[in-house]
Amino acid sequence: MNDLSITRNLVEPVLRRARRDYSTWVNDDDHIMSGDEIVARSFESDALMICHSEILSGDIVARLSDRLKVVANYSVGVDHCDLGALKERGIVVTNTPDVLSDATAEITILLLLGACRRAYEGDQMLRTGTWLHWAPSAMNGIQLTKKKLGIVGMGRVGQTVAKRARGFDMEIHYTNRRRLPPELEGGAIFHPTLRALFAEVDMISLNCPATPETNNLINIDSIGWMKPGVVFVNTARGSLVDETALIDALKSGQIAAAGLDVFQVEPGGNPAFAKCPNLLMLPHLGSSTRETRKAMGDRALDNLDFYFAGLEPRDRLV
Repeated sequence: MNDLSITRNLVEPVLRRARRDYSTWVNDDDHIMSGDEIVARSFESDALMICHSEILSGDIVARLSDRLKVVANYSVGVDHCDLGALKERGIVVTNTPDVLSDATAEITILLLLGACRRAYEGDQMLRTGTWLHWAPSAMNGIQLTKKKLGIVGMGRVGQTVAKRARGFDMEIHYTNRRRLPPELEGGAIFHPTLRALFAEVDMISLNCPATPETNNLINIDSIGWMKPGVVFVNTARGSLVDETALIDALKSGQIAAAGLDVFQVEPGGNPAFAKCPNLLMLPHLGSSTRETRKAMGDRALDNLDFYFAGLEPRDRLV
């Protein structure tokens, strides 16, 4: 039986399966493991199952045991892994695509609705006892219906967001590394550049991966391309956004409202955001449903099962 180390305390059905099929060690107290801890576990493991919270930078990868053969990510994004260094060490890397799209799209719509309809401000009024009267002019927000939604990154999640947004009769616009074939566009309007997209739409959703090219994609310049009073949400990665520029735009009204599920620093987020009443925040809940967390674990274990059976893992990256 192969030795597997799981770096976070996953949902019970996943742990039951792992313990049935592998000699399994689990980080039971669920702390974010340091590089030194991960390296130490690699000397006891044929495989690691890690989350986006565990960093496999080049210097950590260089110290991993030769015993370690495969890293199964419990995530779609792998920006926490130095894939080049892992490939050089001959360590197979997998991720968990497809199974997160519905849950992440739901959170995107939740943030979009909450930002538009001033959910945070309304919640605070009730919690602080400051809702004293009703008035036709009070707490007027922005309606989603028939607005133009711009999706940055039309992959699995972006396409699912578009599908959900069409339920609000929204007009879908997008930019992507490559234009989609008509059957996947579903009538969405393609823009070849970020600038062209931002000039056209009323609301923006970030659904692209974190790469060196997308680092600080949202910055003082790209915010200036947006229509005044745009609504902005990010459920992709915090590294895509220059948070200081976003705060300035929220204060000036260039961005009327925003919703964030991801941050440059996680956990914790940016304390300066707390002073922005037109910002709705969630603690990286994108894929956090019972169904999706189990599906992610099953997908990661499927990849390990394939690898140790001598077969090509379905979701191999390197």
